Amino acid sequence: MSLSINTNASAMVAVQTLNATQSALSSAENTISTGLKVSSAADNAAAYGIAQQMQGNVSGQSAVNDGLSFAAQTVSSTSTAVNQIISVLNSVQNAVTSLGNNQGSPAALDQIGTQITGLLQQIDTISRNATFNGVNLISGATSDGLGITASDLKYVTGLQGDQTTITGFNAAIASYMGGSSIAGAPSVFGTGTAFQAGTAGTSLTDALGLTSSSTAGVNPTTNVFEGSGTLKGTGNVSDMIAQVQAAIKAMTFVTSTLGANSNVIKNMSTYGSTISDNLTNGIGALTDADMSAASAKLTSLQTKQSLAIKSLTIANSQSQNILSLFQ
Repeated sequence: MSLSINTNASAMVAVQTLNATQSALSSAENTISTGLKVSSAADNAAAYGIAQQMQGNVSGQSAVNDGLSFAAQTVSSTSTAVNQIISVLNSVQNAVTSLGNNQGSPAALDQIGTQITGLLQQIDTISRNATFNGVNLISGATSDGLGITASDLKYVTGLQGDQTTITGFNAAIASYMGGSSIAGAPSVFGTGTAFQAGTAGTSLTDALGLTSSSTAGVNPTTNVFEGSGTLKGTGNVSDMIAQVQAAIKAMTFVTSTLGANSNVIKNMSTYGSTISDNLTNGIGALTDADMSAASAKLTSLQTKQSLAIKSLTIANSQSQNILSLFQ
């Protein structure tokens, strides 16, 4: 083998090997620092593109899950309000029944009437407060100036934009109190005449037929049972009791519908969480690095780097060895 000071083939080979090792080492260090075997399109264009599409789906499913959580809270708030309203209606029935025991005393009737009106004010207050982010499913008014902007609840159930709507119950309640059906249940007044038909659109007590001509957002000051010490309507206490009992049944049907919707939302939320997990796992399978393999590769490359540097040092020393020939 000839010795030359112009061309050092050994040094060139050592430099090439060192450069290749340095490039591989840089890639290995990036893998370890990011935890990703595919962090850009340069690493694997196909895997990177698929992973980015799946990441978009993860973001979309996250928004769907947030919407389902919002829907669940709205339904829960409404359900709590309806249960409280049913409790107040039980008190209304008690008070209305008492009217039959005091028909000979206008003062007593007026006192009971005032009590009934106060209970109806509680019902409308509770119904208005069952508002979640502007959505109220039972109040019926969207122009009361109290933050109610929608009477229906719409939410997305899937990545492709599938939507479900829970229609506000105010109109259905009023229809039921007028002799129609609600939630598939026959009307209490299907075989007779209602004491007072419900009116939709302003307040829950109007829809239940317990008040009339109410103003949206304003508590009632009268009721349909008593006024000025006398009984209203037919004057028949049994009709009045039937009116309240029908109102209680109407609200009970609302709770059943809310319960069914709550179960649907719960199941969709569980499914949505599973979809999110599956998508995340799919992205990981495409892009996540095997850290044990990456660690072994890093150790190997560091060893190769040391050897390449040592080889280059030896190759570079060959030109110095030529000087000994001229001593």
